[in-house]
Amino acid sequence: MDGAMGLRALLCVCLVSLLTLQTMPALGLATGRPRGSEKRQAVDTTVDGVFVRSLKVNCKVTSRFAHYVITSQVVNSADEAREVAFDVEIPKTAFISDFAITADGNAFIGDIKDKVSAWKQYRKAAISGENAGLVRASGRNMEQFTIHMTIGAHSKVTFQLTYEEVLKRRLTQYDIVIKVRPKQLVQHFEIDVDIFEPQGISKLDAQASFLNKELAAQTIKKSFSGKKGHVLFRPTVSQQQSCPTCSSSLLNGDFKVTYDVNRDKLCDLLVANNYFAHFFAPKNLTNMSKNLVFVIDISGSMEGQKVKQTKEALLKILADVKPGDNFDLVLFGSQVQSWKGSLVPASEANLRAAQDFVRRFSLAGATNLNGGLLRGIEILNKGSHPDLSSPASILIMLTDGEPTEGETDRSQILKNVRNAIRGRFPLYNLGFGHDLDFNFLEVMSMENNGWAQRIFEDHDATQQLQVSPPLPHTTINGFYNQVANPLLTDVELQYPQDAVLALTQHRHKQYYDGSEIVVAGRIADQKLNTFKADVLARGEKQEFRATCLVDEEEMKKLLRERGHMLENHVERLWAYLTIQELLAKRMKMEGAERANLSSQILKMSLDYQFVTPMTSMTIRGLTDQDGLEPTIDKTPEDSQPLVDTDPHFIIYVPQKEDSLCFNINEEPGVILSLVQDPDTGVVGMCLLPGFSVNAQLIGNKVSSPGQHQGTYFGRLGISNPASDFQLEVTPQNITLNPSSGGPVFSWRDQVTLQKDGVVVTINKKRSLVVSVEDRATFEIVLHRTWKGSAVHQDFLGFYVLDSSQMSARTQGLLGQFFHPLDFEVSNIRLGSDPTKSDATMVVKNQQLTVTRGLQKDYSKDARHGREVSCWFVHNNGAGLIDGVHTDYIVPDIF
Repeated sequence: MDGAMGLRALLCVCLVSLLTLQTMPALGLATGRPRGSEKRQAVDTTVDGVFVRSLKVNCKVTSRFAHYVITSQVVNSADEAREVAFDVEIPKTAFISDFAITADGNAFIGDIKDKVSAWKQYRKAAISGENAGLVRASGRNMEQFTIHMTIGAHSKVTFQLTYEEVLKRRLTQYDIVIKVRPKQLVQHFEIDVDIFEPQGISKLDAQASFLNKELAAQTIKKSFSGKKGHVLFRPTVSQQQSCPTCSSSLLNGDFKVTYDVNRDKLCDLLVANNYFAHFFAPKNLTNMSKNLVFVIDISGSMEGQKVKQTKEALLKILADVKPGDNFDLVLFGSQVQSWKGSLVPASEANLRAAQDFVRRFSLAGATNLNGGLLRGIEILNKGSHPDLSSPASILIMLTDGEPTEGETDRSQILKNVRNAIRGRFPLYNLGFGHDLDFNFLEVMSMENNGWAQRIFEDHDATQQLQVSPPLPHTTINGFYNQVANPLLTDVELQYPQDAVLALTQHRHKQYYDGSEIVVAGRIADQKLNTFKADVLARGEKQEFRATCLVDEEEMKKLLRERGHMLENHVERLWAYLTIQELLAKRMKMEGAERANLSSQILKMSLDYQFVTPMTSMTIRGLTDQDGLEPTIDKTPEDSQPLVDTDPHFIIYVPQKEDSLCFNINEEPGVILSLVQDPDTGVVGMCLLPGFSVNAQLIGNKVSSPGQHQGTYFGRLGISNPASDFQLEVTPQNITLNPSSGGPVFSWRDQVTLQKDGVVVTINKKRSLVVSVEDRATFEIVLHRTWKGSAVHQDFLGFYVLDSSQMSARTQGLLGQFFHPLDFEVSNIRLGSDPTKSDATMVVKNQQLTVTRGLQKDYSKDARHGREVSCWFVHNNGAGLIDGVHTDYIVPDIF
């Protein structure tokens, strides 16, 4: 392997715990070795002339606000230039706030600006494939940050990345989890965690999944006293070796720091520089009894691993339901049925009967999600009473999130659920599978005082839902553990109206054992002397009241101890929480309200220098051969490109809160290139054709004389030569590796196939989802003809669910839009069609006349679709697509 290829994963520290893109074989645990062993035997840490002089992770926590700095210095001792990579993963909830590179005595500093400005200059770099850092989704809770750089012979480069987040208390502790994966021995490796908590630290621990007990005792130093805690992990080179004579590293796993604070006070107020943070987590409260209803999807789309996971999780949860609780189960397929139809006590007999019911139920029909939820809400409403004796009510739905029966309009379902719950209790949605509409479930939960969690189709689903505490190396805390023990309901934290400005969320439907409520805000000038907090809530058969006051002498003492860092962290904690809440609220809004929230988020992101979905960071002074600066960008959560029906292409442009669309008019039989990623074609020293998606057009069976014949996708070919994978999809069949006589499946099958990193899931009679080596996920939607349909031919639609790990060189009619895109619209005027507006658009240095129109997105409703307002680019996308549309005509489906 040559040096450049060998160093693409040279520096890889993954924060929070998911696998990186570049995997390696699991390494065995080393036995303990004497500290000074490296003195007796020199260990060569150089790989292809390059060695990592230092790799350090420094984490400073002040009152739950965590500030991370990752620094790495790489030295090229070779006689020629080498490419190196700085590659880390950060939590999706974190915000990057700084990045710097120092090479050959020159410093290149990150500069945060609004996303539109940053993306304008990124566009050309992305197409040419030049070096660019991009924060991209890489796993369940992670985002990948990677930047490549070529350094000269006998020179060095230093990378430094800073990001920040607020630690959330779950299951009685705060977790700092760092995945260690340097891929080679490091001369000076260090993780240094410094914690300062004004309430005092009550416990602190640190573990490394890749160390045995003896080596952990030698290398991990931990201590805490009063307000301060410290963890240091600094293994020598010999202690990093996977065996005494090995050049490979055993540092491959999770490094986890857990801690909690004293709860002697009922609540704690922290004030610094006219900003406050209020931490509320009282102890010694009585667990409330609860009314619990599970709403369970038993439609055909849940077949296979999904229903297996659902049953396993439900059986574990039912085993943990406590005496004094009441519960019921609701099943929904095409029809809705309940186990009892009303809440019943959690007696041993009832719990055994419920577990038998769960073991026996089978899948049936479509997905009447709306009906199932309304039945569950009705049961809870009947069993709840607005008095102190009423238990805490909780509604939990387990589904793959695709309503196909009864009410299927998502906006109407959201409205129905809101109107039925009316804020009385929280709704928690657990979504199974890769192909669900998680945004829909997330918005529904947020609108009803709950949250949503994605449950992935793999072996740790019961851990994701489990009722026993998760194992030390588990990264997803058990969902049910977090809501199993409500202590208070209808919690409201009140502050003097004239004393407080810019308050974060201060009303919570329920407070759970082991969690914490955090409120932050600004205190008006000269109002500190009147500042206090009152807490009102309902506990187990009694009201809860408390008043919290600021201890000014204690605050002065804390400021002397921590100084500017405390002042800075309290303010940034407020800014972080405010931006996160605005982003969540923005998910539920449309039009002018959404645009207004975007403006607020952008202003705060720029003020506090956070990389958020509204901003990007360019690397000042560092340019590629085209004179363009690399850009650090946070993955947008918005919709991805799609193509459907005649065939029309819809390109969502999230930073513009708008969409572009165009049609391709060609003859039946023509094959079009939709996605082509050449960078996936490198296998060892061989260069193969890259990953591709091609689509063949078919004509409508019925066409009026003299009219243009409508064309649709009648055949799709997905190919990944690196793994010798081919998939042919038609409205009739799905064929795996057709060129070698592979198996054939029909749309009546419900099956999941796995082959060399590619997972194919057939969702009976409606869609097919393809996930390719964690690089991308696509959905193919089946359109069947139906009475009244304008189309008389079954056809296919193609939707991009995730393209975050496709390379910057990806092309194709859809693939080119995986890269950032910017456009400007002006001179909106009445068009030739009096019902539509025309406008002038500048895009890719082209000035075009575009028309406002509507196209349909069928990803969530294959029959009726959802109308999307967009700017229509005429003449087969001329001026918007690279080149002309005929450039994308290819000779074969593979």
